[in-house]
Amino acid sequence: MIEVSGLRVAFDPVGAAVDGVSFVVPQGAAWGLVGESGCGKTTLLRAIAGLVAPQAGRVALAGASLAALDRRERARRVQMVFQDPSDSLHPRRTVAGALAEPLRIHGLGDREKRVTEALTRVGLDAGLRFRYPNQLSGGQRQRAAIARALMLAPSVLLLDEPTAALDVSNQARILELLARLRRESGATMLFVSHDLAVVAGFCDTAMTMRAGRTVDIVPAARLRSGEGLHPWTRALAAASRGNAAA
Repeated sequence: MIEVSGLRVAFDPVGAAVDGVSFVVPQGAAWGLVGESGCGKTTLLRAIAGLVAPQAGRVALAGASLAALDRRERARRVQMVFQDPSDSLHPRRTVAGALAEPLRIHGLGDREKRVTEALTRVGLDAGLRFRYPNQLSGGQRQRAAIARALMLAPSVLLLDEPTAALDVSNQARILELLARLRRESGATMLFVSHDLAVVAGFCDTAMTMRAGRTVDIVPAARLRSGEGLHPWTRALAAASRGNAAA
């Protein structure tokens, strides 16, 4: 579903945030991206979404070059859920307004029905449609953000630490929701997280990045045992276990 070849994204004067990254994600897979802060994980997702332009390399979706797709077609196929829904949801737009916006842009009808169905699908009461983001809890806001990302039925869902801004109980509920949505839709998911235990439980494959480059691609379950991991991945796993214990 996703093929990334020799991707390079650089920013002046910092340099390359993503430096020659290549990988292939099968259709319907959940692919975890791990690494230290600033290693390029979010920039990689933004490049796949078409939000930043790479200086070199290629991103293909189901064999079609991302660069060859217009913005509307790209939005239909790839959507992104950001870390903090307080920032990604417009404060002056109701939940219904946020969910209906992609339908309006793409000229799709039955908007009221589609919005109600989307809210139900992510476990939100339809009565919340008229509320603003500041009237929702953190978990409700993230569910609304996920619902918005699903409005165009994308085949690829990019998840940039979607549970990081939530408490432990809401984290578990959002992960359960994402797992169910993956089963129902068959969407391919790229999941960025600093919590390697979450990646081990949610993802099929884990890719470790360091300083903009790929250092490891392994079955995600290995993050628990540490067997056959690159030393940097082992160090990240040990740090993640230490933080959980603390």
